[in-house]
Amino acid sequence: MKNFTFETKWGARILRAFAVFSFLFLFLCYAGAQTVSVIEVPSRAMNKSIKNTLILPKGYSDKGAKEYPVVYLLHGYGNNYASWLKDIKPTLPEIASQMEVIFICPDGAVSWYWDSPVNPASQYETYVSKELREYMDGHYKTVKGPEGRAITGYSMGGHGGLWLGFRHPDVFGACGSLSGGVDIRPFPNNWDMATQLGSYSDHRQVWDEHTVMNQLYRVKPDELAIIIDCGTDDFFYKVNEELHNKLLYNNIKHDYLTRPGGHNHDYWNNAIDYQLVFFKKFFDRKGK
Repeated sequence: MKNFTFETKWGARILRAFAVFSFLFLFLCYAGAQTVSVIEVPSRAMNKSIKNTLILPKGYSDKGAKEYPVVYLLHGYGNNYASWLKDIKPTLPEIASQMEVIFICPDGAVSWYWDSPVNPASQYETYVSKELREYMDGHYKTVKGPEGRAITGYSMGGHGGLWLGFRHPDVFGACGSLSGGVDIRPFPNNWDMATQLGSYSDHRQVWDEHTVMNQLYRVKPDELAIIIDCGTDDFFYKVNEELHNKLLYNNIKHDYLTRPGGHNHDYWNNAIDYQLVFFKKFFDRKGK
């Protein structure tokens, strides 16, 4: 009976020690894992706070010396800050750790990422390119320069990725578009654009000034790393082809990808992989 009691006590101790070890192991794994959070960033331009999904890679530390490049991911019309992680690419946290980058997914409402000339409550160009950028650089260990920032998005966000990239090369060193509405003028009655710009019939010059297609004069040779992707079955395919040809005519270097596919989540889930490889090569090249 004594031997049984002795063995039982030692067995219990071993089990307790194993449980403690397992807890510590899981805690350390969790503590070192990538983290996902929703942060609210104030906008002075719009006098409100904007929600953003923030993804930090495994091993990130505010106290560490390492600085991380940041990829800004813009959502499409009718979506929000959660859409990239929830609907398009749920594996972004793992990718953040593999690439050693930070992802930030801002809410862009239905803004098309313009500073609206007619709607003071919609100043999202200022928000993303200035206010959010300053917040990220002030609160996180980021590479503070265009060599450490890339921006892209899908649909409305594809327009935003190129709009902000072309107009702010001092902020974003690389930019991209997935199925982007890169010329808005063929779609004057769609997606609340008239709310941001006024009607096309009455404000044609404003529409001309707020389409990506007419921003190429801002792009200097070899200043930006540009990547564009659109499916051949997409209703934006024609305007993307036109943008590609205009970039070629102006001798502006860029990567242009097309493949069978439409304007949907499956296409963007696949296409973003190519763009992230492109951005990783950009970051690695500029970091040397």
